[in-house]
Amino acid sequence: MKTYGIYKRQGLSLYDLTAIICIAFLLYGVIATAKRWSGDLTPSAPISLSLKELPLYAVYSLFRASIAYILSFIFAIVVGYAAAKNKMAEKIILPLLDIGQSLPVLGFLPGLVLGLIALFPKNNFGLELACIIMIFTSQTWNMCFSFYSSVKAVPESIQEMGTIVGLSRIQRLFKIELPYSATGLAWNSLVSMAGGWFFLTVCEAFTLENKNFRLPGLGSYMAIAIENGNTQAIFFGIVAMLAVIILMDFVIWRPIIAWTSKFQLDNSSESSSTEIPFMSLLLKESPVVQELLNFLKNIFSRLGFYSSFFNKKYKPLKIAQQYKSSPKKIYLIKVILISILCVLSFTVVGKIYALLITLTKREISLIFIGSFYTFLRVFAALAIASLWTIPIGIFIGSSPKWTRIFQPIIQIIASFPAPMIFPLVLIILQFFGIRMGAGACFLMLIGVQWYLLFNVLAGAIGISHQLRDSFRLMGVSKKQTWLKLYLPSIFPSLVTGWIAAAGSAWNASIVAEYIQSQGTTLSTLGLGALISDATAKANYGVLTASLLLMIGIVIITNRLLWQPLLQFSENRFPMEQR
Repeated sequence: MKTYGIYKRQGLSLYDLTAIICIAFLLYGVIATAKRWSGDLTPSAPISLSLKELPLYAVYSLFRASIAYILSFIFAIVVGYAAAKNKMAEKIILPLLDIGQSLPVLGFLPGLVLGLIALFPKNNFGLELACIIMIFTSQTWNMCFSFYSSVKAVPESIQEMGTIVGLSRIQRLFKIELPYSATGLAWNSLVSMAGGWFFLTVCEAFTLENKNFRLPGLGSYMAIAIENGNTQAIFFGIVAMLAVIILMDFVIWRPIIAWTSKFQLDNSSESSSTEIPFMSLLLKESPVVQELLNFLKNIFSRLGFYSSFFNKKYKPLKIAQQYKSSPKKIYLIKVILISILCVLSFTVVGKIYALLITLTKREISLIFIGSFYTFLRVFAALAIASLWTIPIGIFIGSSPKWTRIFQPIIQIIASFPAPMIFPLVLIILQFFGIRMGAGACFLMLIGVQWYLLFNVLAGAIGISHQLRDSFRLMGVSKKQTWLKLYLPSIFPSLVTGWIAAAGSAWNASIVAEYIQSQGTTLSTLGLGALISDATAKANYGVLTASLLLMIGIVIITNRLLWQPLLQFSENRFPMEQR
């Protein structure tokens, strides 16, 4: 077995000790979380600002975000694959994804929380599940768009090779489409976790019908510290949050980014010179980890996992063949489904109408004016973010050296939940005479710029080194290289980033336009502020109208702007030309 300098010792190596510590931490987290979930229902858990409680709060928040990420990843693969492979599904899924990513977590929070608490009235499972679902809704959309775009962009030559080899759909997914989309998924996973941390304070501590709901965690700790103006608690909360982010970068994200480099089509020496992260060496050099992996592999092999997923060539299900030969059954199923949808639609429309007729003229006027101001802030944030993320992302992503240096720094900065420092940012903005309206746009920018940067980075990393060398050998100027190579190559990824960032900006408006700090509320006219205020006061008429208008704006923007841009990027800049 290879050894790596000082790491190897007699008996247990440093890799073994690290593996044992990680496994022990994982077991501790599982046990602590299980106790919390199965404990008596406490909708408003007491949050202590004592420093000794911070490690346990960090474990709770980390496990909630991790479970939400796993659900987000599975959802992204299943839904993104369906949209990329089926034209009918694509027409239905893409608009729903646009609505989902822009729908604020507070929009469905009342029904979700109250419904799950009623479903699990004796323990915290329902409340914890509601929190995870809310974090899930802030993570999954950009991953879904990334995987969808990657599957659509797989070069025709590679697809034909899969056909010649005789790969089944499952085999294509694991051997072609997932490896091809690995880089984009990895970078979008980083920004997904950042999105989850962004809404941590909203998900773990919120007000509903004038009742406070609090779950023990870093988000609620920071929310209480900010509300009380406890500077010491705020400082140590920020330190704990940074510790969690750095730990995840060291243990998870660096090894994943390094691992995905082997799936790049361009295998030049420069691109393969990435340093091996410590955790990657741990997986290879630790006998403890190897024994554990072999144990799991034997279990899966005995269950027939590998043979059923990778070796067996799947054939159409018998039930599908039966339906193909029975159009009457298909027609009957369609009639039943349409009937059910009609009944549900009439019921929902009736409920919504009953809420909307309670609105006053002033409330209707505020909703439409607020939507206009929020629309301007969303696209102003996108424009400002694009100005710096495109050049910086290309500069870093086109150089493996700069990628290795800046990736962990960017990941740490991007992952830090911006709402935790919003009060401080507002104080600085007010010092310079910047009003809350413009300040809300700046606060949106803090959250959405990373969606653009990570997608530009993923696009720049995928640019072929052979193409770059060809441009250099031909003596093409830097300006022309940017115009003819870099910008066209990253444009599909940039469009994906714009779509994700726009949805995130609409979602972020609820925390950027409405901030509570030290017993005071700072707000500006906008849809986000109206939604936050309506949720706190249980004004379901304003909440429903604001959400419906936001959904309408998102659908129109999608039809008139994002879908044409996405189609243009696929047709004008196919992967074979990059």
